[in-house]
Amino acid sequence: MTHYLAEVADAFQESWDRQQEAYLPDREHRIATMLDAVEAVTPDGRPRLLDLAGGTGSISLRALARFPGARVTVVDQDPVLLALAEASLNGDPASPVEGDGGVVGREIVAADLGRPSWTEALPHRDYDAVLTATALHWLAPERLAVLYGEIRQVLRAGGVFANADHMPDEGLPELTKQLLGKANARREARYAAGAALSWRDWWARVAADPRLAPLHAEREKIYPAEHGSAEWTPPAGWHLAALRTAGFTETGLLWRGGADATVAAIA
Repeated sequence: MTHYLAEVADAFQESWDRQQEAYLPDREHRIATMLDAVEAVTPDGRPRLLDLAGGTGSISLRALARFPGARVTVVDQDPVLLALAEASLNGDPASPVEGDGGVVGREIVAADLGRPSWTEALPHRDYDAVLTATALHWLAPERLAVLYGEIRQVLRAGGVFANADHMPDEGLPELTKQLLGKANARREARYAAGAALSWRDWWARVAADPRLAPLHAEREKIYPAEHGSAEWTPPAGWHLAALRTAGFTETGLLWRGGADATVAAIA
């Protein structure tokens, strides 16, 4: 049986990618760098991966393309993005494909990372890798510090955590401002030329689609004021210190591009 979003899932995945790339021109490179780390800690090529705040499953889709034997769990709270992830990864959840509830090893979990109970919804506690990108900056600092400890608890010993996000270099404040100004100008030019949708315009398309509109209405209840809080983007040093406090044995910078970076840690 075909998933009810099958006719639009690929198109919305593509437009989501273009919308995200308007903000992050090097998005594919940063994801590939995280997957390099996953490969390093899973020599059998079949990682068990937790895609944290995974949205449409962008990281999971790329992980499966690189590691066909990977087992992925996408965790998010957004009903629209989770439905697109489910359609892309699993097809119809009512149709057994290698197992009841979808493709074995491809799990979709709705959970609020703002609450410690999110780990109770996970199907596993021994992930090889936990990856997240451009998502955790919506959490308050005190919550993010605690979340890092919760992530440590669901990783196997030797597993890797990587977080790619806005992490400006505190030693380059003026250059960072100039880089961000150039990036904003390029993004606005793309919007003006119709090369990509803005965040607001992408969600307007979702709300206008009859199959996604009911899910968009659910989303509006969860995020009545978009995310309800301001972004918080400390430098990479803050993240590394918080990860060490959370009990990770190794921490460091895996990648940097302008005002963005990826921190990595070994459980």
